Amino acid sequence: MTTTDPPPLTVVQPGEGLLGELGAIGVQFKLWGEDTGGALSIVEHPFPVGALVAPHLHTREDEYSIVTEGEIGFRSGDREVVLGPGGYITKPRGELHAMWNAGRIPARMIEIISPAGFEHFFREVAEIVAAGPAAAGQGGDLAERYGLQFGQPAWLPDVVERYGLVPPG
Repeated sequence: MTTTDPPPLTVVQPGEGLLGELGAIGVQFKLWGEDTGGALSIVEHPFPVGALVAPHLHTREDEYSIVTEGEIGFRSGDREVVLGPGGYITKPRGELHAMWNAGRIPARMIEIISPAGFEHFFREVAEIVAAGPAAAGQGGDLAERYGLQFGQPAWLPDVVERYGLVPPG
């Protein structure tokens, strides 16, 4: 009989995980691809009032979001919804999407990213933001390296106005 070691066990207690700022929203890292054999990664995003994540699309991964606090608006393609705590949404790769705080209190969501890898984009952005104005020009090829594309859809000004958001840029 051969004995094998059990797979590694990763435990992240409530409130634990590396914290960072991404600009409009924050990030707290929960599970890295290294913890899941590359299958997925999990982060949490706090959304201050007025926060907007600029419209973008992923070419390599799908995202699954679960709202845990407040209200978060999502626009993916031509579909728009506002979800409160306990609401779930899928955001498929290749489809332009945006997210925003749709309420008057801070909001938070869990983001499951599959396959893993994109969590390193968040890490790199957080490092640039933490470095301050001196690092402002760094990361020019960051989006390209991670297969991320940004867009300026015609519906964006309407969303910004309806929810009183801080526009990107």
